[in-house]
Amino acid sequence: MLPDTIPFASVRELAERIRARKLSPVELTEVYLDRLERIGPRLGAVVTVMRDAALEEARERERELRRGRWRGPLHGVPYGAKDLLATHNAPTSWGAAPYKDQRFDYDATVIRRLREAGAVLAAKLAMIELAGGMGYNEAGASFTGPCRTPWNLNFWSGGSSSGPGAAVAAGLVAFAIGSETSGSIITPAAFSGIAGLRPTYGLVSRHGAMALSWTLDKLGPMCRTADDCGLVLAAIAGPDPSDPTTRDVRFSYPFQRQEVPPKRRRLRIAVMKDSYEKAQPEVRENFLRALDVLRRFAEIAMDIALPDFPYGPAVSTIVDAEGASAFRDLIESGRVRELASPQGRVGGYAASLVTAVDYLHAMRLRAPMRRAWVEMFKKYDVLVAPSRSTVAYPIDKPFNQAYPGVTASSPIGASNLVGVPAISVSNGFGQNGLPTGIQFIGPTFSEKLLIEIAHRYQQATDWHKRRPMIG
Repeated sequence: MLPDTIPFASVRELAERIRARKLSPVELTEVYLDRLERIGPRLGAVVTVMRDAALEEARERERELRRGRWRGPLHGVPYGAKDLLATHNAPTSWGAAPYKDQRFDYDATVIRRLREAGAVLAAKLAMIELAGGMGYNEAGASFTGPCRTPWNLNFWSGGSSSGPGAAVAAGLVAFAIGSETSGSIITPAAFSGIAGLRPTYGLVSRHGAMALSWTLDKLGPMCRTADDCGLVLAAIAGPDPSDPTTRDVRFSYPFQRQEVPPKRRRLRIAVMKDSYEKAQPEVRENFLRALDVLRRFAEIAMDIALPDFPYGPAVSTIVDAEGASAFRDLIESGRVRELASPQGRVGGYAASLVTAVDYLHAMRLRAPMRRAWVEMFKKYDVLVAPSRSTVAYPIDKPFNQAYPGVTASSPIGASNLVGVPAISVSNGFGQNGLPTGIQFIGPTFSEKLLIEIAHRYQQATDWHKRRPMIG
């Protein structure tokens, strides 16, 4: 019988055990499948458990090990995929009742690449319907109901990658793939107490992923550690002829990592102005304590303002226009009435009224935004802020009624607009025993630097080693 710590082990730890033949991919997969079936329903985190397919893949990975073939650090490691990624052998629901029986006859590129890397797909995980594209203001905006953070079942795990966040935090899978348009990896990573990496736009293929906003959507890893995010990203990144928006950029990450990073000049980290001052007290205190840790290896510049642009209106306009186009048939057919969210049932009609002039104006603003951010990153290596200004929202209240008076700013929308990467890791706990997070944002294709900084922070703290009392 495997130790009860195994479901919460990092990908790196699992990989070392599997490679040394001290851990069987089949036995490990059975452990995760049991937890998916037993704990997943309590969290509302799972749409489809892929028991037969997962065990078949795990047996093949075990046979390969006997023949001396090891595909790399993901060999035999079970994972879950947000249910907007096409899989030929399971439904792909997009979290929405109108599509709950939808099937594709192919796999998304990231699914195929993970299979080639030896990972074992164990489950399709819950998500906010249509990745929140029609609008929502409640945790239950999914045909699977509210997804709960395993730290406190009365609170939400974050959206729209709610299932991946909860499943990784609860030890139902070793890692997961989520998606982000404007916060959907960073938010559940913070609310669920895990690491979540949003890559640079164009680094990871979106072929086979539901499109919400094709100029904003990104796919990325959600793991226990920043280091794990690097291992997973290395398997899924790179150009793809099936996705013309991908860039000819590769990402590599060593399995034999150096625990002492190579010598470099002292890093310059900018703290975003207005991001923490009016956050919840516990969020603010945890963030300031995290800055003390970062000061051991970086220069900290406090209260740096973002370049001055209307980020909020621009991202809303783009998501509304592109989302209304992506789901035009659903809106015009009236089947939006089948959505779980009251706001979602009508939001598509309002989104359809965005004018071409407004959309084009928002799109044109992105070029000067990017130029301004390039200039900002000439002065600072990384921007840092709380991942969210509050802990997770209660599942029984509209979001806008959960924490009145909290008005801290967030770089999430702005950084998504300019297409730069970010990583969130846990940095403590706040109200109701819920985790808080810190996010690091860097220039385009700076994923290695972000992972290094987050890893160094995690090496100096133990928040990522805490686990919820569930199971």
